[in-house]
Amino acid sequence: MECSARIRELVCAGLATLVVGSIGAQATTADAATVTADLRGSETAELSEAGQRYVARLSLPAGKTAVIAEGDLEARSIGSYSVRVYTSDGARAGDDTTFYRSGIILERNGAIEDARLADIDGKSGDEIVVIVRSAGSGGYLSAHALSYANNQIEVRASVTDLPADTDPIAALQQTAQKDKLKGKGKYHDPNGGAR
Repeated sequence: MECSARIRELVCAGLATLVVGSIGAQATTADAATVTADLRGSETAELSEAGQRYVARLSLPAGKTAVIAEGDLEARSIGSYSVRVYTSDGARAGDDTTFYRSGIILERNGAIEDARLADIDGKSGDEIVVIVRSAGSGGYLSAHALSYANNQIEVRASVTDLPADTDPIAALQQTAQKDKLKGKGKYHDPNGGAR
């Protein structure tokens, strides 16, 4: 069977998702095989095992959507992840990732375990929290709390090397509170110091 026909078959059977971009196309399926096929000239499709890359979507206030994704073609145990914010203002219904507004790429030491909204500072508005579990025997946790305001994403608090059974949200809240008491401003921002 021709590779592109196999990709179409998997997509139609609901076993694959095909995303076509200006550079290429990528399909992820439950098949363990990796296949590369020529679809339209310079575009290629790649099939890889499902569950090998974390991608999540969170609904934010005011018609915004956050997409959190581990880096393309990276190892699950170490690499990077991105947080991108989109707006659906002016887009067709259901197109919540049409208009890109802001993004950030961060290093990770482990695999993303969860992404959610949580109030870190006790004030109005939730932060985007990304929780990463290390691949080592200790299963240590780390987490970043990110805010989105004025079309910018900023790291507001971070914690690393937490024991495996620690609540990372509570740890982020404690870090934010300690930073306020130390006069570091609203939060500790590891990317730019106190705010």
